Order: sequence, then C-alpha cells, then structure tokens
Amino acid sequence: MEWFVVFWILVGISAGWCWYRKEKSSSSKNDINMEQKSGVLPKGSFGWPLIGETLDFIAAGYTSQPVSFMEKRRSLYGKVFKTHILGTPIIVSTDPGVNKVVLQNHGNIFIPAYPKSIREIFGEYSILQTNGTLQKKVHALIGGFLRSPQFKARITRDIEHHVKLAMASWKDLPVLLIQEETQKFTFKVLVKALISLDPSDDFDFLKREFDEFIKGLICLPIKLPGTRLYKSLKAKERILKLVKTIVEQRKLGMEKSGDHEHQNSIPNDAVDVLLRDGYGEQNDKQSLSLDFIISHIIELMIPGEETVPMSMTLAVKFLSDCPVALEQLTEENMKLKRQKTDSGDDYCWTDYMSLQFTQNVINETLRVANIINAVWRKALKDVEIEGILIPKGWCVLASFSSVHMDEENYENPYEFDPWRWEKTGASVKNNCFTPFGGGQRLCPGLELSRLEISVFLHHLVTTYRWVAEKDDIIYFPTVKLKKKLPIRVTSIGNSS
Repeated sequence: MEWFVVFWILVGISAGWCWYRKEKSSSSKNDINMEQKSGVLPKGSFGWPLIGETLDFIAAGYTSQPVSFMEKRRSLYGKVFKTHILGTPIIVSTDPGVNKVVLQNHGNIFIPAYPKSIREIFGEYSILQTNGTLQKKVHALIGGFLRSPQFKARITRDIEHHVKLAMASWKDLPVLLIQEETQKFTFKVLVKALISLDPSDDFDFLKREFDEFIKGLICLPIKLPGTRLYKSLKAKERILKLVKTIVEQRKLGMEKSGDHEHQNSIPNDAVDVLLRDGYGEQNDKQSLSLDFIISHIIELMIPGEETVPMSMTLAVKFLSDCPVALEQLTEENMKLKRQKTDSGDDYCWTDYMSLQFTQNVINETLRVANIINAVWRKALKDVEIEGILIPKGWCVLASFSSVHMDEENYENPYEFDPWRWEKTGASVKNNCFTPFGGGQRLCPGLELSRLEISVFLHHLVTTYRWVAEKDDIIYFPTVKLKKKLPIRVTSIGNSS
C-alpha cells in the first residue's frame, strides 16, 4: 500500500503543481468565462494544493466499499461533481444519463484520457488513441468476426476443450488458486482466437512476457532502467517481435494465395480479419498498417489475462458465499448436462447462453465486482449535459461502479442477489448496467466473455463440489483477490 501511496503522491506533485500554477494565474479569467456559459460547472472541491483529493481517492480503494469516495461527494454536491485527483482537475459523473451521453458522444467531442503510463506502454498505434472513422472501422471488423456463426461454433469447442483440460488436473491438487487457474486457460482461448497460436514454446514465451508487460499498466511513469515501466516496455518489445513475425508470415501467405482465395474463405482469427480489410487497398487512407494491427492484437489479449478470469474468480467467491444461488445454478446446469448426455449432442453457443439463472449470476457478478469501474474521457470543447458544463480540456470520469452500487438503481446494492434480474425485470441493456462500457467503444467481445464464464461455471458445478477459503477483494489499483481464492475440490460421482 505504501508504494502506491508514494506513487500517486508523486504523480499529484508532478502534474498537480503545473495545474495549480496555471489555475492560480487564470482563475479570475475562468470565473468570468464560466459566467458567460449557459451551463454551470459542477459543485465540488479541489482539496489540498498539488495533491488535491488523491489520497482520499486511493484510501477508498483499499476498503470494502471503494465507491465511498464517490458516495460521500455525491451526497454533498450531487451526482456530478468536480474534484482534483491523480494530478488533474476532473469531473466525476455517477449519473447514468450523463454517462450515456459521455460514452455515445465520442471522437469529435470526447476522446479517451488515461494515465501517462498506459499511453506510454500502449504506444502511438494504440486503439485507445484511435478515434473517428478508423476506430469505428476496427471496432466493427472485430465485433463482426466475434459475432459470426462460424466463430461462435469453433470458439465454443475451444473453450470447452481448455476448461475440461484444466479442470481434469484439479482433482489431484489439495488446494488450488482459482485466480491463477482461470488465467491459464482464458489466455490460451483468446490468443488462439486472435493469432491462432496453440500451446507451444512460442505460446509459453508470449505468456511470460505478457505477464511482465501488463504489470506496467498502472505504475510510476518513469522509463529509467530497473523501473516497472522500463521492464514492461522491454517485455512489450519482445512481444511485438513475436507477433510481428506471425502477422508478416500471414500477410505473405495471403499475397501468395491471391485475392480471390483469401476473400472468399472464412477468417481463422482476428489477424486474418484485419489483414484482409487492408489487402489490396494501399491507396485507402483508412487501410490498416501492420504496426497498427500488431499493436491492436496485443491490446486485445488483455481480457484473457485480466477481466475474464477475474469475473470467473469472483463468481466462484460470490457463489461460495451464497449457497442458495449455488444450488439453483447447479440444478440448472445439471439439467442441461443430462439433456446432452441423453441426446448425445454436442454443446453449442446457444445452449450455454440459454441458461437463464446462469446469466443472472453473471450479470450480478459483473455488477457487484465492477472490474471495469469507470472510463476516462477528455472534452475537446466546452460541453453542456443536462445543464452541467464540462470545460474544454477537462477530464470526465464516468463511474460505472457508482451507478451499479446506487440504491436508487438497485435495492440493497451491496448484496449479491442474482434473483434481482428476474424480480425487477432489469435489462442488461439499460443505462444502469454498463460492465462492458458503452457507445462506440462498447467491448466487442462482450458476448465471448459471457460465453467463457458460462462454460466455466457449467463444467465447474457439474464436475466438482468445492469449499472456498475466506478471501478479501482488493480494489486498487485493479480488482484482485488477496489470496487468489484458494479452494478445495471434490469430484461429483462419475463426472468426467
């Protein structure tokens, strides 16, 4: 904890000092300009000089209710308020309506705004720094591929294979760590879907380097040898070299096969999709460069290492703490398993997605866990939303977790209650449920993520019973389990 506190203090001092001097010299001018606008700057406090309210923000992340920072200020200033955290003045929105506008008005009004370490590690070709037509184009290409019937059929088999293979080894382990075990197969599944790389020496190399690379996403933005950012950037260089070789070989194969053959065949993976779009379109200003494709592929690997396995881990934790939900989930999945055993048919995508209570458990896990707790955007011009002024150049933090944990939106929000999705008829498409973001940057792999979690839960509850040790959730800097959720499993009857 001390390391992170020191880190954010340094960030606040380095960035906040520049802001403080600028604000001090221009405060009178800004006050006059604000009065001329029809909208009103939200109420709030900038806290202490230099560090603002950063320490309060971080301290809340180490509690069982990390949204307490937001809740306290919401009670004082309203659902949208101003503050100063992580070295910058920022407007925080805990209002689902305002969040929707921020998410949908993208490119010409709002652009992503993330900490310097993230911008450094992703580089100039990052999708986070891609806006407008190009961003829409890539999002549509990847989303269309992931939703295609051919991909859905193949990926369902791949997920089943890796889940069963992983679980087969669990019966020999006295204790296993769910957080680690889920990461092993989710990364394999996603890498196969992105670059068709099966388990091999290259895969093992990629996994090791990716583990090192991703540690630098939230770190002190200093690139001196020995620092976290420096090590992560070096790991990325090695990843880039491997992925570049794969992409270049695939491109060469396309050129040899000819235009007709590759255009009429079904793409194997995301690399195929992105390469085909630019094939033969050298004069198209929006065609995708190899550097862009490689960078984007690497970024798409992150869910396999972070968000999906954490969703699985937290689902196991919440079910362990809620035996009634676990029993109903088990009954639903056992029924499907008996049906498949009797018919002899293979599972398909729709089988898993039709498990209604399982989907309710996933919804509730995503709502309570808040693995993606917010998005950061910067206003390119003065914007007024529902009478609230967001000045040009200011950052907006659209808080998903605050909306998910607001009792106005969900009764007893801190209670894990999968049945709420039946009782309230809550829709996964409403403005109060945004675990995958929204607008033009809505996660294109959201259906794939749901499928992976569904397959995992199905085979877990139909293969094993388990006892989980007590474990605590850590919310800062990212959501993790303190002990990685140790469990002891027992096989069910003759289940394979």
